[in-house]
Amino acid sequence: MDRRLLVEHECRLWSFNLAYSIPKSMIVATLVLLVGCASDEVVEQVERPVDDLYNEALASALAGDTKAAAPQFEEVERQHPYSSLAVQAQIMAAWAFYRENDYPRAVAALQRFIELNPADKRVEYAYYLVALSYYEQIVNVERDAEMTRLALTAFEELQRRFPDGVYGRDALLKIDLARSHLAGKEMAVGRYYLQSGHYGAALRRFETVINDYQTTNQVPEALFRMTEAYLALGLIDEAGRIGSVASYNFPNSIWTERLAEIEANPERELPKGIFTRSMETLTSLFEN
Repeated sequence: MDRRLLVEHECRLWSFNLAYSIPKSMIVATLVLLVGCASDEVVEQVERPVDDLYNEALASALAGDTKAAAPQFEEVERQHPYSSLAVQAQIMAAWAFYRENDYPRAVAALQRFIELNPADKRVEYAYYLVALSYYEQIVNVERDAEMTRLALTAFEELQRRFPDGVYGRDALLKIDLARSHLAGKEMAVGRYYLQSGHYGAALRRFETVINDYQTTNQVPEALFRMTEAYLALGLIDEAGRIGSVASYNFPNSIWTERLAEIEANPERELPKGIFTRSMETLTSLFEN
């Protein structure tokens, strides 16, 4: 099931269960108070019954008007902060913000819910929706990876707190996808440095992929690119060592096949001027 449909389905189940247990109010009260001159009117809202407010918000949500539903759910808590429906309205308002793609307000509402209701049975769902709110904002690897890091941290927190929870499987999947995305970002930057002749900087990026994102499919290429960088620096022994690691761990990878081609004909792959690089360039390899 699509994750948005899953989220919507769960919220509707909660809301339907609550709605059927609440009697519909017969009265909607609005008081108009005239103050001062006849031309000046001040409209004062009278507190409405909690079931009226909640059912009105729920009707908007079920009709697909989550833009209207979000402030309506917030109004439930504002007018009746100690009602049992106030807690449900908090999570429903956050869900409505999420459905409207208003992720900053969704995250803020969810974090507030978690802080105020740490023992509530719906807190696992709140952690999940926080992570999804970050995940929905992930873009391609050429853009800033901050949202990917936030999503990864949020899903890892969800998995840590609820290892056997109902969202555990989806959390693990998205953790893998987020790590792969971050590894892809490192690879894109590393390739740029490699093509620009900044081999030390390129090596550091590829080493990050190998050390921090070992389970991603970016590792075989990272090893291949490290070999290229070491060869370009004239560090033949290091290139051979990395090539051996790649051949042992990824014998069937296309990148390992390309390494074999380099070994068979190394001169073809070496950039021009390889042995004329300055000691300063070689030293940059070992900079932090």
